[in-house]
Amino acid sequence: MDQMLEFVSNHALLSIAVVVIVLLIIKMELERVTGGVAQVNPFEAIRQLNDDNAIIIDVRETKEFNDGHLKDAVHIPLSDLKKRLDELSKYKNKTVIAYCRSGSRSYSACKTLKKAGFEAVSNLQGGIMAWQNQNMPVSKK
Repeated sequence: MDQMLEFVSNHALLSIAVVVIVLLIIKMELERVTGGVAQVNPFEAIRQLNDDNAIIIDVRETKEFNDGHLKDAVHIPLSDLKKRLDELSKYKNKTVIAYCRSGSRSYSACKTLKKAGFEAVSNLQGGIMAWQNQNMPVSKK
């Protein structure tokens, strides 16, 4: 305990940075758990696409989208989502699955969609990377 106090006193800036990082991680996890956004893995996403006739939204940038995307995905970059919500309004009562590269940007998109009144919003956990890790197909058309 004495060594820890000595370390903190000798490295105050580093210690503050560690505390801030830990608090940010806790905040992010609490938001994820209580945010009302369902996390779906690739297999659950396929079930929703098939059974619920879900719509899938790719929120990555255009270059990323052109490199490969899920079949029939609607491409709306996260930076344009708020401006283009009207395009999606016909899907407010449908299941909507958003994805990006790893699931972070699409989580933000899901929160935006929930605030805009979309009822059933899911985030593809792990994004297209998780999709491809499960050897699921991607389209370049």
